[in-house]
Amino acid sequence: MTEVWGLTGGIATGKSTVSHWLDLAGLKIIDADVIARQVVAPGTPGIQQICATFGEDFRQRNGSLDRQKLGQLVFSHPEKLHQLEAITTPLIQVEIHRQLALYRAQKVAGIVIDAPTFYEVGYLVHLVDHVMVVAVPAATQRQRLMARNTLDEAAAQARMDQQWPIAKKVALADVVIDNAGTIAQTRQQVVEWLDTTNLGSSAAILAEGLD
Repeated sequence: MTEVWGLTGGIATGKSTVSHWLDLAGLKIIDADVIARQVVAPGTPGIQQICATFGEDFRQRNGSLDRQKLGQLVFSHPEKLHQLEAITTPLIQVEIHRQLALYRAQKVAGIVIDAPTFYEVGYLVHLVDHVMVVAVPAATQRQRLMARNTLDEAAAQARMDQQWPIAKKVALADVVIDNAGTIAQTRQQVVEWLDTTNLGSSAAILAEGLD
């Protein structure tokens, strides 16, 4: 029987690192961020709809979406973010369902739907059996986001405010991975989860930690 997990957290909480480890362990990863980029690739209906809504200024010379420019717009104007989500969410949803059906047909042991806005979009909750949240304190999250994206405090907070607070997600989670400590401590939590569930092998993760 296939077990489906949702994996989420907040921006700059370390979710992508945990997702990488679960991939190494052999679980099938459905990455909503990757899909979000695919559905707005050059020539797709997604980018056509975005440029029709926000303007051709958001299409670069090579035909790709100017994600940085669009991000600056939507993260400072919530109504613009809603407009963007109205375009991209249905496209992402179709692809997630397609991949989920494919992996179920293959009868894999574990599938992970990796989505930063897992709870916020609503529909994903109904596709999974359990949810794992990668969490850090809000102050740590803000500091990491500022450093990662070269943002000032106000800009980082504006991006965080577009997602649910981590504490709210933690309260709904079946499993919480605390990423406030060292990378080794976070890795050990994932290894223990794998060893408990038997959904994948922790050997590759441990081997990577020795490199």
